[in-house]
Amino acid sequence: MRLSRVSSGRKWRIRPDGRDKVSGRLKYLTDLKMEGMLYGRVLRSEHAHARILSIRTEAAEMMPGVRAVITHQDVPGMNLFGIATPDQPVLCDRYVRYTGDAIAAVAADSPQIAAAALQQITVEYEPLEPITSPEQALEPNALQLHPNGNVLHRTEVKRGEAEEAFAVCAHIVEETYYTPRQMHGYMETEGGLFVPEPDGRLTVYAATQHGYKDRMQLARILGMPEENIRVISSPIGGSFGGKDELNVQPYGVLLAIKSGRPVHIHNSRAESVRAGLKRHPMKIEMKTGADPQGRIIAHRVRITADTGAYATLGAPVLNFATEHCMGPYVIPHLDVEGISVYTNNGVSGEFRGFGGNQAIFAMEGQMDRLAALLGMDPWVYRLLNMREAGDPGPLEQEIVHTDGLAQVYEAISSSSLWQRRDSGDLQESLPWIRRGVGAAVAMHGAGLGYGIPDPAGGRLSLTPEGLIEAAFSYEEFGQGLIGTLEIMLCDLFSCDRKDLSIVIGDTDRVPHSGSSTASRSTTMAWMALQRLKPMFLSKVLGIASRLTGQPSMELTTGIHGVYAKSVSGVRPLLSYRQIAEAADEPLVFDTQFEYPTTPDNVVGGHYLYTYAAVAVEVEVNTISGEVKLLDTLHAVAAGPVINPMGYIGQIEGGSLMALGFTLTEDAVMREGLYATTNLDTYLMPTIKDIHTRLEIEAIEDLPDGDSFGPRGIGEVGSVALAPAITSAVHHATGMWLNKLPIERERLIQPLFEQDEERRHFV
Repeated sequence: MRLSRVSSGRKWRIRPDGRDKVSGRLKYLTDLKMEGMLYGRVLRSEHAHARILSIRTEAAEMMPGVRAVITHQDVPGMNLFGIATPDQPVLCDRYVRYTGDAIAAVAADSPQIAAAALQQITVEYEPLEPITSPEQALEPNALQLHPNGNVLHRTEVKRGEAEEAFAVCAHIVEETYYTPRQMHGYMETEGGLFVPEPDGRLTVYAATQHGYKDRMQLARILGMPEENIRVISSPIGGSFGGKDELNVQPYGVLLAIKSGRPVHIHNSRAESVRAGLKRHPMKIEMKTGADPQGRIIAHRVRITADTGAYATLGAPVLNFATEHCMGPYVIPHLDVEGISVYTNNGVSGEFRGFGGNQAIFAMEGQMDRLAALLGMDPWVYRLLNMREAGDPGPLEQEIVHTDGLAQVYEAISSSSLWQRRDSGDLQESLPWIRRGVGAAVAMHGAGLGYGIPDPAGGRLSLTPEGLIEAAFSYEEFGQGLIGTLEIMLCDLFSCDRKDLSIVIGDTDRVPHSGSSTASRSTTMAWMALQRLKPMFLSKVLGIASRLTGQPSMELTTGIHGVYAKSVSGVRPLLSYRQIAEAADEPLVFDTQFEYPTTPDNVVGGHYLYTYAAVAVEVEVNTISGEVKLLDTLHAVAAGPVINPMGYIGQIEGGSLMALGFTLTEDAVMREGLYATTNLDTYLMPTIKDIHTRLEIEAIEDLPDGDSFGPRGIGEVGSVALAPAITSAVHHATGMWLNKLPIERERLIQPLFEQDEERRHFV
């Protein structure tokens, strides 16, 4: 592992939470225990699709040790949830639409009693035929799963005259791409502790990426003011988007209220698979045409996404895929349509990359195929069609311009890895082993996009104990956020980490600064601290000036306090605690603003982009069909690297997640039921599956005057690896692949069909 071209010379720091995590001392929210605590369990549907005729809970309620049983009749407020479109019942009353649907829940003195109580609840169903594909859902006579039909959302981008342009194209490529239903695979499954407080409030200790959104949804379900609910949501054992939506929280709070006691719920892995969100499976049909020189002039796209039984963020995911399905290329004539469809499959929702992974895989596949048709080098072909720094965004919207796209392109072009492609240096150890090199490029939008509320902000204060305290409503779910905030604050105030207090993930203690999602947290924290620094310094240095008589302009902050500046250096004057004690009012400073958005009225269109390119070398075993990733180079243009360890962790983690998306992971469903219900047969890659080297080239340049600071990199490491690998497989074998994960049987070549040299060896 190597991080190259980091010009800042920033020190590598041990993660603040690192020792506790690797030693096991850190307690996740599902580890919490409390005296008098009950254990909650949820009864979920036996069917992918059915009408509920009756629910009988009397036997469960009479069991010794059972303290509460709830059904839809116990929901005092809105019996629906959904972060954007509230269409999922908290507890079903008339229909079940997938096997994760909740019908009842119990709280008991022990997990064993709770499990036994579920067995005593009788549900009478009228089974209905499940709708198991978008195509089936769109048939004219299909049963309608929701009052508004089987279509959640449609998108459309029309520019120029695509059909007329195809008529004059010299080269046309048509292909249909398929991507899988992928699991998030977080270490800590959904769960938490739900506590009714003596004053009538509720405290929710549960993993989420957006505590304020959880609080809003729970308040609607409970019919109580939001201020009566406290959500504590860090630290989290992984999320990747999967805990952005409510999961067990409604059942925990309802059981806690009914029983009057704390309730602990923690999903088993099998239950997490059954009820948790997955990446949207998509079918993407593309037709792309170019002129005789290879310039793309027409592009037709049809995206079909299986959103499963309920919406969650299926509509924004489709928006994102639509925006990214033309890649970083100039295309004058566009005809793009997308549709997100309800089925009786598991719910698809938020997932790292947010629809970009699927769209970029398809678009980059088109670029490779067109290059082959033209007899051109695929990387040179991309440059022929690539956007330049001053061009608008994919939706013709105004964007913030950087040189990032050209920089990541050049980084791959000049790399030794890419140059091995045509050098003859690919060493094949056995006759049935083929090696190939491939590459792909991507521009990936950060933030929620135009037209979607995306609040930002933060709070900075000096505590009575003399600590510089920063408070944000972000969450720490493994991405290294606390370490990044710590580095930012130490840089801003030249202080030590012991001078800091960082508060996140507690709605009672933090301002509403938005969620940890959409690659936005680092940028928003940086922008907030730039706004807060002058307020903080003005007050703190003003107090120090009043106490010492030295002008504020001759003072500065440093380790443990305020220093006096002089030609010979600095000398300590006052501790932060002394300044806090001398203040005549609390030293608390807030800022509120919105994530930067394009001024153009393009719903979902992004303003800030991160650019990435990936080159890989793969090895294909033509006897077994196995594909091994041997070498990887990620070139990432995301502005200054604040936290080198966190930067590497995000790109490495995203790359491994994309490797699973490409080679092994697919949560297959049959007749609305998961074929794989645990991680024993669902194969997620580990660090050992990167067989030799993973290098990251971090390009830190930003244009002069850029006021947005470091761009988010939480997702960009995951979006371009799949097309790079399939490109390398084609280079090795000549086989075009259009479906993920790669089907090994497509790469197996019978021995008698191997070339002469291989036959002779055998």
